[in-house]
Amino acid sequence: MKRFPALLLPLVLLVLLPVAAMASLGGDAASVERDRALLHSKRHQSTPTASYTVHSLQLPTGTTVKEFLNAAGTVFAVSWSGPFPPNLQQLFGDSYFQRYRSAALARPGRHPVHMRESDLMVDVNGHTGVFSGHAWLPGLLPAGVAGSDTQ
Repeated sequence: MKRFPALLLPLVLLVLLPVAAMASLGGDAASVERDRALLHSKRHQSTPTASYTVHSLQLPTGTTVKEFLNAAGTVFAVSWSGPFPPNLQQLFGDSYFQRYRSAALARPGRHPVHMRESDLMVDVNGHTGVFSGHAWLPGLLPAGVAGSDTQ
């Protein structure tokens, strides 16, 4: 019975330790505000449409990031445009970022990346001073919305 408190302590610490949460593909609506803070966004604008909501974040670097949320409040796409690329690992989430990174590393040199998988689509373009791209999850697109609508 004396071992019970020793076993309980690691579980309590796991629950109480802060977890870094961020908006990312497949994330929820509450994560957009956390993302705004983590990206040090100067301005946040929310624009509802008939089938989704776009959250636009203006970063200190001059880059604009857009996060697209479906009616269920799930991030189904992200896009960016500006003089500097944003933190794509933060925007994609770890698992999607690792898949994107593998695809990007498989291309020699600095070429655009056009990744097409059944559950993840990514287009990344850029050169010094001009970066843009978008990524979307085809299975979460609202009815009548195409991936190209998320640019």
